[in-house]
Amino acid sequence: MLEVVHETGSTNADLAARLASGEVLAEGFWLIADRQTGGRGRLGRVWQDGGGNFMGSTVVRRQAGDPPLPSLALACGVAVQAALAPLLPAMAQPQLKWPNDVMLDGAKLAGLLLESVGEVAVLGVGVNLAQAPDLPDRPATALARFGPAPDRDLFATALAAALAEELARWRAYGLAPLVARWQAVAHPPGTPLVVRGVADAPLAGEFAGLADDGALRLRLADGTTRLVHAGEVMVG
Repeated sequence: MLEVVHETGSTNADLAARLASGEVLAEGFWLIADRQTGGRGRLGRVWQDGGGNFMGSTVVRRQAGDPPLPSLALACGVAVQAALAPLLPAMAQPQLKWPNDVMLDGAKLAGLLLESVGEVAVLGVGVNLAQAPDLPDRPATALARFGPAPDRDLFATALAAALAEELARWRAYGLAPLVARWQAVAHPPGTPLVVRGVADAPLAGEFAGLADDGALRLRLADGTTRLVHAGEVMVG
């Protein structure tokens, strides 16, 4: 269920508006744009589009017994990594960075955005297939660095299948296996991180994995561990 539009402001905003108007969108429906003029990332950042890149959003309908909503971002990250991994050489595999980035060699390859409209979650995904945007605060990269850019529509089909599989696991087995799968494809423990937005000054420490609820575990210089449930995380 892939709907493609040539140009729009934001696929997340479009889906949110359609849901708010009463339109019923089945889980597994994706809205994909050739161009986005007003794409958004976390904290209101602009997600710059690029020809040949993937920009799309999908809906997840909340069901009784589902794991906590924020963990959907972890499930989506695992799915994006799974769709990207076969397109890259074994020595250059994408890694997840909490809470919603996919990194390659220390540069941003993809980003996720999770929003809610009533009982429906809207998941937005942007992946640099053909070209990397010029970000003001971090390096970015694209798959085209390693060869011809993958076909956008073929990637969309692979991503939709990977997310459907990951959602089925999320519902069937809960949070613990998801946390384990996420950590298995994340940057390694001990990676230096800086977290902003949780204290008066940036908080520096090392990645110490995830807590049982999916929160970031940050090991501080004094040996203590701080749990981070929200914040802006940078590697280094």
